[in-house]
Amino acid sequence: MEILSSSTVPCRFAVSLRSILSENASSSCLLKIPASRERRMLVARTEHSSGSLRLSGFDKLFFKNLNLEESLRSADALGGLRNGDSKVFSGSYSIGRGEVVGRITENGESLNKVLISELPDESNGEHSAPISSCFWEWKPKLHVHYEKAGCENVKSPSVLFLPGFGVGSFHYEKQLKDLGRDYRVWAIDFLGQGMSLPVENPTLLSREGVTPEGRKDSIWGFGDEIEPWANELVFSMDLWRDQVQYFVEEVIGEPVYVVGNSLGGFVALYFAASNPQLVKGVTLLNATPFWGFLPNPIRSPRLAKIFPWSGTFPLPANVRKLTEFFWQKISDPKSIAEILKQVYTDHSTNIDKVFSRIIEITQHPAAAASFASIMFAPQGQLSFRETLARCKVSNIPICLMYGKEDPWVKPFWGLQVKQQVPEAPYYEVSPAGHCPHDEVPEV
Repeated sequence: MEILSSSTVPCRFAVSLRSILSENASSSCLLKIPASRERRMLVARTEHSSGSLRLSGFDKLFFKNLNLEESLRSADALGGLRNGDSKVFSGSYSIGRGEVVGRITENGESLNKVLISELPDESNGEHSAPISSCFWEWKPKLHVHYEKAGCENVKSPSVLFLPGFGVGSFHYEKQLKDLGRDYRVWAIDFLGQGMSLPVENPTLLSREGVTPEGRKDSIWGFGDEIEPWANELVFSMDLWRDQVQYFVEEVIGEPVYVVGNSLGGFVALYFAASNPQLVKGVTLLNATPFWGFLPNPIRSPRLAKIFPWSGTFPLPANVRKLTEFFWQKISDPKSIAEILKQVYTDHSTNIDKVFSRIIEITQHPAAAASFASIMFAPQGQLSFRETLARCKVSNIPICLMYGKEDPWVKPFWGLQVKQQVPEAPYYEVSPAGHCPHDEVPEV
């Protein structure tokens, strides 16, 4: 998919996966991406400046070996774009066997076409990258689970995927299998989620071997005394930012392109804003623009003192009771199925594996207490807008992709980001919900 931007004027792009619509500019250019090799349209974009067309370095990563610059340079399709013009584009994609033909259009006539191939079909013997599941011990008792693919591509750039709330690296299986054929690809589970839950109970039982509520402690984190290793442990934005930082430094070992969905999008920006030297670019997939209800103790120390508990272990007695009540409801398979039905627009999408993995996570003895810690954890030291501002100052390229039918993080939020960072390309994908990377991975 190709992005066009005129100067620093915000542009909005809508992409339909089911029908081909046409609107228009004065003429058109056709970019054919070889189906067998390059289909990296995830962050591809073109820029129009002072009458010329160019690909930024961020784009060249994904247009490697295509020699597209000369083709774009000779195209007249952008002749109608002038500095200061405000353009609203719409477009469409029709996904079928073989190739996907996309048409970015404006005002009635075709502006650009791009061919996007499908993901590798393993049932037909097509090659996909093998995925390795690993653990990295960051701190005592805190083991980070991650998956990787394409590590043999030693001369290729590294791409790191960050998951949304309640899922894990498994949610990026399609990206690992596909992009892992050409790049070094990683996906991690945040601490307190996925397979990065505590490996031991962070709390101790009372002397009688029962919880203060009078029952055996089968749920980790519900004891009345803290284990030394879990002192001050709270599954917060600040912890996840640090987790990503050390993972990049110690495991990947080089700056990365980072991609985040939902909560992972916010963490991606937070990490990039705090560590610009470790980031080559950020792609946001329906990124949530806020996280956490309680004030950050460093940012607002006086206000934070008003709240007696902010996600640490052990959980207070009243929080344990509240957690048990809500956990029984939200961890019920029927509730999980209903939530997935909301966030996936196309109900024909096979989400059996995602469903089963989420169910598996909820059965971990530390899941309930970790959920409570996350819900009561303080906000990060930086707001979403502040992270964007810092990334802009550091000249970190940002790309925006939003599923149009997302019931939670609606495109409105993506357009708000676009206003703050007008040079960032913006893709609106339809039909697609909260998880476009899993629902329409081809795009």
